[in-house]
Amino acid sequence: MVFPFTAIVGQEEMKLALLLNVIDPKIGGVMIMGDRGTGKSTTIRALADLLPEIPVVANDPFNSDPNDPDLMSDEVRQQAAAGAEIPVVLKKVQMVDLPLGATEDRVCGTIDIEKALSEGVKAFEPGLLAKANRGILYVDEVNLLDDHLVDVLLDSAASGWNTVEREGISIRHPARFVLVGSGNPEEGELRPQLLDRFGMHAEIHTVKEPALRVQIVEQRSEFDQNPPEFLGKYQPQQESLQQQIVNAQNLLPQVNLDYDLRVKISEVCSELDVDGLRGDIVTNRAAKALTAFEGRTEVTLDDIRRVITLCLRHRLRKDPLESIDSGYKVEKAFARVFGVEIPEDNSAQKNGTGVKTGVR
Repeated sequence: MVFPFTAIVGQEEMKLALLLNVIDPKIGGVMIMGDRGTGKSTTIRALADLLPEIPVVANDPFNSDPNDPDLMSDEVRQQAAAGAEIPVVLKKVQMVDLPLGATEDRVCGTIDIEKALSEGVKAFEPGLLAKANRGILYVDEVNLLDDHLVDVLLDSAASGWNTVEREGISIRHPARFVLVGSGNPEEGELRPQLLDRFGMHAEIHTVKEPALRVQIVEQRSEFDQNPPEFLGKYQPQQESLQQQIVNAQNLLPQVNLDYDLRVKISEVCSELDVDGLRGDIVTNRAAKALTAFEGRTEVTLDDIRRVITLCLRHRLRKDPLESIDSGYKVEKAFARVFGVEIPEDNSAQKNGTGVKTGVR
């Protein structure tokens, strides 16, 4: 049994980033950096458990979508084009945990060359990317993972396809997933070009307030003693949040972001000297997803304020001699361009003490 998402106390920044990526997977995933034992893995498993069931093609190793050709394997697409009846089942959204020692073959899948040569068929053994299609791929300690594996994951996450080529045989399959990486900054930084490929970057810190810490410990022990009873207590909130996510996914195409606000987002990115245009694109998408999550169709300045730090803080060029927190720099640029004041509770970001930013 999985700890319920709605029972998780604090860590609002991480929860918001995860929810927005589930509403719009094209945001490009989340990188969660923070102290050990702050509930990173628990929160991600809770999110996967919270999500509604999705229709998939029965007995298909790629979790093909029966209604969307872009999310079908080649075999299923050929059957659909031929007018064959495709069996459909409802399935929980998969959360695939990528182990640190995974090989490239385990991640991408392998082609049985012997069978291909002797029988003339493309014998493909699917890997973790196939299993993660239309689900969540979680990489714990992503900063300790081999760089070439991270490259493979990010390429698949960006293109939505995984291609395996061996000895002149090429096979591809859909690999659309929400990529979630987590790590502890003490164990090493990620390369800037890899960090930039993650849509959002959430920073989490150990809760300092004694009362909150006691509440977290009590909740955990209550869950461990009697999981069914604890889950039953949170069932109404879980169902309500699940419905809110479904409604937001349906509402998302109708959300409008005013041209003037789009120009100002780009102005902030330009002022912060953010390389490339990923920062602009992700901030636009995240603001729209937040608006849809709250059941509205017009993006407001406050929506942008709540997501812009999450979308830009990891894209700033690092100056090793600078002590100012990158999140605070983003907020300062936002306040200047949009002509608003920075809330006082975020002023501690100046000295990097880690007060929550971008989320109320």
